[in-house]
Amino acid sequence: MAETTFDVAVVGAGPAGLSAARAAAAAGARTIVIDRAEHPRYKTCGGGLIGTSLGLAAPRIQVPARDSISAITFTDDGNRAFTRQSTGKPLLTMVRRDDFDHAWLKAAAASGAEVLQNAQVRAIDQDTESATVTLADGSALTARVVIGADGSAGITSRYVGVTFDQQDLGLEVELAATPEDRAAWRGRVQLDWGAEPGSYGWVFPKDDELTVGVIMAKGKGAETKDYLTKFLAGLGLHGREVVRDSGHLTRCRADDAPLARGRVLVAGDAAGLLEPWTREGISFALRSGAWAGEVAARAAQQGAGALDGYPALIRKHLAPEITAGRRLLTVFSRHRHLIHAAMATPLGWRAFEGFCQGDLTMAGILRRAPLRVAINLLGGEQPHPG
Repeated sequence: MAETTFDVAVVGAGPAGLSAARAAAAAGARTIVIDRAEHPRYKTCGGGLIGTSLGLAAPRIQVPARDSISAITFTDDGNRAFTRQSTGKPLLTMVRRDDFDHAWLKAAAASGAEVLQNAQVRAIDQDTESATVTLADGSALTARVVIGADGSAGITSRYVGVTFDQQDLGLEVELAATPEDRAAWRGRVQLDWGAEPGSYGWVFPKDDELTVGVIMAKGKGAETKDYLTKFLAGLGLHGREVVRDSGHLTRCRADDAPLARGRVLVAGDAAGLLEPWTREGISFALRSGAWAGEVAARAAQQGAGALDGYPALIRKHLAPEITAGRRLLTVFSRHRHLIHAAMATPLGWRAFEGFCQGDLTMAGILRRAPLRVAINLLGGEQPHPG
């Protein structure tokens, strides 16, 4: 069995893994990123970058934007449509994940990370000095630190023992956009609040394609398919050429789920890091990946004790966002009509606009007294420890 030694080995080449690899390599660590596929590759994802994600990406990659969104049309189960326009910065920047991830791959390589593609990780083990990643061909890579970023169903998440308290099924289709579609949807997305509690749908324009999708709690597969069919019909898009269709599960971590096991850290989806209401995960992936890479590079120089800094960063910066998102999801699930109406008010729209533009976090929204009082009255109370 051949064996190669690195300071940092990253499993998974999505936004979390590649931001980790870029950060670790830029900090001087000998870094390798391993992925089972070959870039550029398709990845099921809405591909809407909120301002937080754009702010993290723009200084590091050339963002392959397909559209810049300044307007959102809101509907309530296909009805009561109205459109709000942003002021100043874009609300969303639309990307295709094959383009976006490939740009990050090039950035990681440019920073000095080695890239191993078409390589399946079969096992992870560790001792007091290092961790070993065994591949399907029997070869092994040894590193002082391993960063797992291979998704919520990946081997690193299972190895660390991440647990989840929210699981949702997303279905989406990529449609070939006609010239009329491009004109109608350019610069605008649609968000539809679904009839099933906690569900919603979206239309995201990407120049020559429209991404149309829906998401709902896992275990309601038939209802999710019916929602997508109904949504497409209501949009008048049922006859468009389907370029591809796909589904995926999103999983949000339990509060007490571990973020590390010895020399193995998990980031992004592998750690269950996403915002529970919108299920936005790219900003969580980029932030957690970069922190994991920086901490891992430091640990390679200073020793494993430096790894404690990674869970502390997640608890400080991302855990409050997840808690706030859960509270908002609770209110949305019980009172979707009120959420729809709130988007038509100056207060509600400014809060949502601020979140999209990256100027306001979910936790920041709930720190605003009028919104906090309203959320509490509607059943989204702050959970009490224990």
